[in-house]
Amino acid sequence: MTGLSQDQLRKTESVLVPIVTLSNEHLPQITQHLKDLSEHDRHLRFGYTATDEHINRYVQSLNFERDEIYGIFNTELEIIAMAHLAIIKKEGRESSSEFGVSVSAHARARGYGARLFDRAVIHARNEKVYQMYIHALSENAPMIKIARKGGARIERDGAETEAYLSLPKRDLDSRITEFVADQYAKTNYSIKEDAKRFWNFLAKVQEIRQGVRETRHQAAE
Repeated sequence: MTGLSQDQLRKTESVLVPIVTLSNEHLPQITQHLKDLSEHDRHLRFGYTATDEHINRYVQSLNFERDEIYGIFNTELEIIAMAHLAIIKKEGRESSSEFGVSVSAHARARGYGARLFDRAVIHARNEKVYQMYIHALSENAPMIKIARKGGARIERDGAETEAYLSLPKRDLDSRITEFVADQYAKTNYSIKEDAKRFWNFLAKVQEIRQGVRETRHQAAE
């Protein structure tokens, strides 16, 4: 793929990962994803060791109209990576945003965190939000690496690290990139839904057939 800059390559790769914009209908999957995180992973994601009750309160507080929440799904329609872009608007001040991400243990080392970060950046730009803030524990090396690669200014204060990223203004390229990403994700999700329904139907048919065989066998005895 000669002739493409590293930035263009990253954008292309981001589009090819189906990142779904989540809504209220995904609340059960969001809750399950977060509760499946280990104690240590919960600590890294929230800055404290979140209990199931903490997670329930966090999920219930999600504002899908104001913020953007993204998910990457497996073929079982389970969330294996998730990001939360919180939009912060204050009267008389430029809008800013805060980014947080979590990836299931079995789905790591695939670049999902970075892809979700790229997706959030594109959306923030298109919404005229040109400042992004990331708060992470200093031990959260993957998150800090993502922020640093994105060009963020890193400030470490002992156990905590803060990253500040200035985003370029939106342009035609950012709008097209988001449109393509959305359409691809919707199509991919629809295909996964259809496939899951088919396999569930097939499993039910096989279950019925097995029941018929057992009934016939018992009747023949």
